[in-house]
Amino acid sequence: MSAKKVWLISLGAVLLASVYPIYMGISVLGAHLRNGGVEAADYPKYVIPYTPLCIALLCGVVLLPLVYKLCKKYTLPALSAFGVGLFLGIERFFERILVFETVTNIIESVESWQMYSCMAIIPPEIIEKIEYEEVTEILTNPLNLQYSPAFKLHFYLIAIIIILAVLGVVYGFYKMARTKDAARKKPLITQLIAVTVFIGLCVFACFTAFFRTGTLVVSPLSAALMAAFFAVFGITAGVYTGTWLHGKKRILSRGLPAAVAVLTTVAMYIGELILLDGTLYRFGTGFFFSPMGQIPFAPADILLILLAGAITLVVSG
Repeated sequence: MSAKKVWLISLGAVLLASVYPIYMGISVLGAHLRNGGVEAADYPKYVIPYTPLCIALLCGVVLLPLVYKLCKKYTLPALSAFGVGLFLGIERFFERILVFETVTNIIESVESWQMYSCMAIIPPEIIEKIEYEEVTEILTNPLNLQYSPAFKLHFYLIAIIIILAVLGVVYGFYKMARTKDAARKKPLITQLIAVTVFIGLCVFACFTAFFRTGTLVVSPLSAALMAAFFAVFGITAGVYTGTWLHGKKRILSRGLPAAVAVLTTVAMYIGELILLDGTLYRFGTGFFFSPMGQIPFAPADILLILLAGAITLVVSG
C-alpha cells in the first residue's frame, strides 16, 4: 500500500471517529459566540477533553506529509509536540467558555461544569468530605461545590496518551509505506489494537460511566469494566513506548515499556484519588479489596497495576 493511501485511510478513520465530538464543539462554540456562553441544559459534558482531542488528532494527521517532508527523522517528536500543544491550547479555550444555570442563576466556566458533571457518579460520603457551604443544597445542586482543577488529571492523561498513540500509529504505518521497512509492523499492529480498545472503552464510559450507582463498592460488572479501563490505559502507554524501542536490548524493548505501563496505571489511580478526595472505588468487599492500612490501594489494585505491566512485558516481545 502506498504512503498516500495509508494517509488517506488514517485521515478518514480519524475524521469518522471525530464527527460527534467536533459537532459538540461547534454547538458549544456557536452558543458562546451568540450568547457569551452555553445553557447548562444544552451543554454536552464531554466536550472537554474530546473535542480538543479530536481537533488535535485531525490537524496532526492532515499535516503528517508536510511535517514528514520538513522534519524527516524528527517527524514523530515534532508531530507529537504539535498535537499535544494544540490540544492544550484548544482545551484551555473551551474550559473558559461560560455555562449558564438558569434555575439558580449561577454562571460557571466549562471546566467547573465538567467537574460538577462528574459529581453524579461520586458517592455521597465522598461529597460530604469536600468543603462546601450547604450539605443539603450540594446534594441537589452540585454547582455549589468548590471547584478544584486537580480533577482534570484524568482527562489530560487520557487525551495525551490517545494523541501520542494515534499519531504514533499513523506515522509508523506512513513511514513504513514510504521506506518499505516492515521491521516495526508487529509492534505497530499491537499499538493499534491497544489504542483502539482504549478509545472504545472511553466512548463506552462516556455513555455509561461504567454503570456506577453512587456507592464506593461497585458491582462486579462495573468493577470488571473499570479494571479493564485502567489496565488497558497503562498497556496503551507501555506499548506505545515499546513500539519505538523495538529491536533494542530486552531491558529497553520490554522492561521499559512494562515500567511505563505500571507508572501510567498508577497515575490514573492518583487521578481517581484526587477526584474522590483520597479514596478509591472498591471492586468488592473483604481483605483483597480493602485498603492496606494507611495506603489507599487494596491488594486488588496492586495486582491490577502489576498486571498492566506484565501484559505489556509479554506483548512488547
